[in-house]
Amino acid sequence: MFPISDSIKARRFPFINIILVIATVFIFIQQLITPNPEFLIQKYALIPTQVLFSNFLTLAPFITAIFLHGGFLHIISNMWFLWVFGDNVEGYTGWFFYPLIYFLSGIIGNFAQYILMPSSPIPMLGASGAIAGVLGAYYVLFPKSQIRTLVPVFGFPAVVNISAPFMLGYWFVLQIISGAVSLPFFAGTGGVAFFAHVGGFITGVIFGQMLKQDVEEQLE
Repeated sequence: MFPISDSIKARRFPFINIILVIATVFIFIQQLITPNPEFLIQKYALIPTQVLFSNFLTLAPFITAIFLHGGFLHIISNMWFLWVFGDNVEGYTGWFFYPLIYFLSGIIGNFAQYILMPSSPIPMLGASGAIAGVLGAYYVLFPKSQIRTLVPVFGFPAVVNISAPFMLGYWFVLQIISGAVSLPFFAGTGGVAFFAHVGGFITGVIFGQMLKQDVEEQLE
């Protein structure tokens, strides 16, 4: 299944969403062309064994790791879901709260994964936790949305409408598979952080619920 678009029209031009996509793709290109990709990963990916809460500099990767990716399939799937769902969330939450949701979901997602494996020497990287937060907010704000999706039917492509909750569940599975397949492109430089997805999604759900209530109260 491949999402094409959703049934909700964005309330405003997705300026922040476009910036996030461009910045992430630009940094991935730097990963490809740098003469020493291992140094880039070691410096900016989140490596649990290098985290010292008494040293602020070692905490920066909780943010910088969001911009790194383990391969083409990894970044393409992430950026496409961000493109399809992010514009609506930005349109609803605004230019201030949208990046706040994105980065806090990424940070909290990374922290959730770190808590479970603080002694791991394996670098953690990817925007999956941040995007999971966007999807969590989308789930709360647009639960009745229909997603136009390209699916194979008897070997032929067909476009069908699928409910947003079902598509978001599919996204979790896709992240696990795409990460596992694409990470060998950067052999030994990362892993799939499933609990970062969970932590990010829950963060997005909480933010979405808070903002939805705020809007509803203003309309009463």
